[in-house]
Amino acid sequence: MERQGKSILVVDDQVGIRRLLYELFNSSGYNTHVAANGVEAVEKVKKESPNVVILDMKLPGMNGIEILQKLKDVSPQTKVVMMTAYGEKDTIQQALDLGAVCHFFKPFDVIELKQKISEILEAYIAN
Repeated sequence: MERQGKSILVVDDQVGIRRLLYELFNSSGYNTHVAANGVEAVEKVKKESPNVVILDMKLPGMNGIEILQKLKDVSPQTKVVMMTAYGEKDTIQQALDLGAVCHFFKPFDVIELKQKISEILEAYIAN
């Protein structure tokens, strides 16, 4: 059921969120990968070249902004969606300024997240 050219990387240190989003997107036919931290995320982007990265802002080691910068260096065309459980307006704005396409607050509505990722992928594949 994998769709050619539509791949997602979920980066979150919480195993439950990684598992939930993996199941959500994989069962929808997307080639789905997961990473638990920034180092793993950068390696997966180099190896898998996902279309979209769903990136948590609070991770051990590197924070979401640092990871976003590294991902954009490695793969400028990859779309990045930020997730946060915190209302950090300055950090969210910084992420958007660095090229993130949007953000979601945890807890998120999985239907809304899936719809937004689908829209981003459709726009990404179309261009």
